[in-house]
Amino acid sequence: MKMINLKINDQEIVVEAGKNILDYCVELGIDIPTFCHDERIKSEGACRMCVVEVKGINRLLASCATPATDGMEIKTHSPEVMEARKDVLELTWASHPNDCVVCDANGDCKLQDYSYEYNLTSIPEYDGHKRNFSIDDSNKFFYIDPEKCILCGKCVYVCKDLQGVEALGFNQRGHDTFISFAFDNGMEQSNCVSCGNCVSVCPTGALMEKSNVMFRSWETKKTRTTCPYCGVGCQFDIVTKGEQVVRIDPAPGTPNEGLLCVKGKFAYKFINHKGRLTSPLIKENGEFREASWDEAYDLIASKYTELNNKYGSATFAGLASAKCTNEENYMFQKLFRAAIGTNNVDHCARLCHASTVAGLATTLGSGAMTNSIAEVKDHDVIFVIGSNTTETHPVIGSFMKQAIAKGSKIIVADPREIELAEGADVFLKILPGTNVPLLNAMMKVIYNENLHDIDYISERTENFETTLETIQNTDIEEAAEICGIDAEDIRKAARIYAAGNKAGIYYAMGITQHSQGTNNVKSIANLALLCGNVGIESGGINPLRGQNNVQGACDMGGLPDVFPGYQKVFNDEARAKFEKAWGVKLDNKVGLSLPHVLDGAYEDQIRFLYIMGENPVVSDPDTTHVKKSLDNLDFLIVQDLFMTETAEMADVILPASSYAEKEGTFTNTERRVQMIRPAIKPVGDSKADYIIIQEIMNKIGYNQPILTPSEIMDEVATLTPIYGGVSYDRIQELGLQWPVLDHNHPGTKYLHKDKFARGLGLFSEVEFAEAKELPDENFPIVLTTGRVLYHFHTISMTGKNEEINEIVPENFIEISPKTAESYKLKHMDHASISSRRGTTKAVVHVTDKIGDGVMFMPFHFADGANMLTNTELDATCNIPELKVCAVQIDGKL
Repeated sequence: MKMINLKINDQEIVVEAGKNILDYCVELGIDIPTFCHDERIKSEGACRMCVVEVKGINRLLASCATPATDGMEIKTHSPEVMEARKDVLELTWASHPNDCVVCDANGDCKLQDYSYEYNLTSIPEYDGHKRNFSIDDSNKFFYIDPEKCILCGKCVYVCKDLQGVEALGFNQRGHDTFISFAFDNGMEQSNCVSCGNCVSVCPTGALMEKSNVMFRSWETKKTRTTCPYCGVGCQFDIVTKGEQVVRIDPAPGTPNEGLLCVKGKFAYKFINHKGRLTSPLIKENGEFREASWDEAYDLIASKYTELNNKYGSATFAGLASAKCTNEENYMFQKLFRAAIGTNNVDHCARLCHASTVAGLATTLGSGAMTNSIAEVKDHDVIFVIGSNTTETHPVIGSFMKQAIAKGSKIIVADPREIELAEGADVFLKILPGTNVPLLNAMMKVIYNENLHDIDYISERTENFETTLETIQNTDIEEAAEICGIDAEDIRKAARIYAAGNKAGIYYAMGITQHSQGTNNVKSIANLALLCGNVGIESGGINPLRGQNNVQGACDMGGLPDVFPGYQKVFNDEARAKFEKAWGVKLDNKVGLSLPHVLDGAYEDQIRFLYIMGENPVVSDPDTTHVKKSLDNLDFLIVQDLFMTETAEMADVILPASSYAEKEGTFTNTERRVQMIRPAIKPVGDSKADYIIIQEIMNKIGYNQPILTPSEIMDEVATLTPIYGGVSYDRIQELGLQWPVLDHNHPGTKYLHKDKFARGLGLFSEVEFAEAKELPDENFPIVLTTGRVLYHFHTISMTGKNEEINEIVPENFIEISPKTAESYKLKHMDHASISSRRGTTKAVVHVTDKIGDGVMFMPFHFADGANMLTNTELDATCNIPELKVCAVQIDGKL
């Protein structure tokens, strides 16, 4: 690396070449004012506030846009520089409203701050220079006031270069220039996705969040924490005034690099929502009444004793939570295994990535995302299959767009024409449930055209020759017909993927939620192994975890067959280790998975169920069956923030604290263990889940010291090798990616670099099997399900934000124009839809994005897709086939 000599403010330094003057000044701690600069985007030097003096050059230079060269002598605060910056401020004020006192940005405005710093005592008048624009407040979450815009351009470039949306742009020229949305039709009519990243970077009051809470910046405090929504694990600051959350500010750095989505930025109002549960509730004669914690605990303990004596511990079950912390999930499974004596513990990963855990653990030895989020931007090929990434994991979707802008090719396979498909090199609009024929056909093309990695296969894998027979038995034309696509598109996609040196596969529920989900995952592993794309940087197999801590809940043993760290309950050595640590004998039998827990409740095999932070009445398939199962229990505990549809069926409800009211860790989709921190006190008489669980353990007779989250993580580290080096003092600034083997281990950026966790990567013979329920005369349409950008899971959190509900207020379906015509339906009609399991209603969205004879419906709503979905399971991992079932449109309502 070339080194250069610089002198900055008479300080001589030797630095690596390649940066701008501003970068080196920042490294030295020199504060240089900027309006337009953002290290994530190309510096334009537009605002001229960062000018510096360079010896030998007869003009001032914009430090943000001037590369430093060897021998430069720089003055950052000379009289000439200070006067120039003051001139910039005066010119800026000449066209800017002088209304700081009533401006929403008062106290949090760079223009205001710099005016004080540079002693701007008066504002010069320039005739005719004031601008006259109206405020655009059509967006639900924020407004734009063009009169306060200083044309720094950051919002434009962040939207274009980072978010990849290009909703904003410069309009007109010269003095008449202003920032506007597409075609100058206002925010609401533009392609804006309300991520709010433009608001976060605006240096003045031009872009401001709408707020129902009056506050001034000096009245607030900031608390760094982790987003409670999807698995990206975005870092942000919760801004509070007293005990009220008033704003969310994105944090720079890993993993989100200062970006957020609409949920992370704006959907925080559930925290202080009036509907929060604030005290324990006990149901008597069909009605809930408030109770004390002691009264609730006494009832739980008495029911535990009664039912345990009568039926035994095998009739108890618990559902852990992908929304709760690692520490809470660890204690929850410990409650059931050590205190109660059963392995009947599971959580909603059963409904989303159980097939990932099973499939990748078999083929690679580890059921997690192999690579890191930061590596997305460096792929030369991206293959997205069964993931609507820009809606379900928006920040990763933005990183994909950045990669495409740098030249990466992208292949998309999905039943819907999702946003990423619009600019894809190949879009494969496959029919739901046809992933295996597509992948087998791609592999046949790659092998027959000699595009596979022979050395990698020979040195790092096994069972290739046997698997090759299955691949060669695939007829490409027949596979294309099964998938409903063109065979030439399969060939093109195969060639593009095989040509990539850094090709990454990204998938989600479109792969996993099938009766053949495990085989779908194994097929993806086959493809990646065939081309040598596992164990390399910016390559890999990357299952995108749907909830904030679904990875961590699995890691912590929130599954019926494993202790924390995926140590099998039937492994004598592993079980002995936990028995010694917990001081009790442990069950060696695999417990019931979530679907079998519900079936067991229906069939009187499960009597006592404890649900923490989950809402299976809405999230699980066949709502009618779920309700009947829960109604048949002898005793149901629900621990949650709100009175959910599941909580309504409980015998006792325990009010839990939200992520903003407690300490702990979440593990994101890239295996990164990150901190959450309390920004406010627990609402009402609610308690953190980890406290509730430990108090119940003691109440039912197990001696559990009340540990802090840090102490719980220390216990996890002693028992869980992949978390062996994780401790709170190591993750305060930046989380660690497991495996972290000891306290000197730096964590693992990507898996399987030199050796697979299982030794050799395993090729698997996978043949196509149809979905368990296909269309017929009575139910002629294929229903597939999923999430939307604005809602999360069962909307218990997003649904508490009025603005979100205004955008997506109710259940809907997407069908093609031809399908709509055949049922005499028009866009925005209401229709009744039925399956063999139930009937629901929805607003009709007619769109070309979905194929004929296929219907999409989100699962967020209580009257949504799971009123209709099928309970058929993958035989290997018990994941339900949520992505394919047969339905009928009964008619217009």
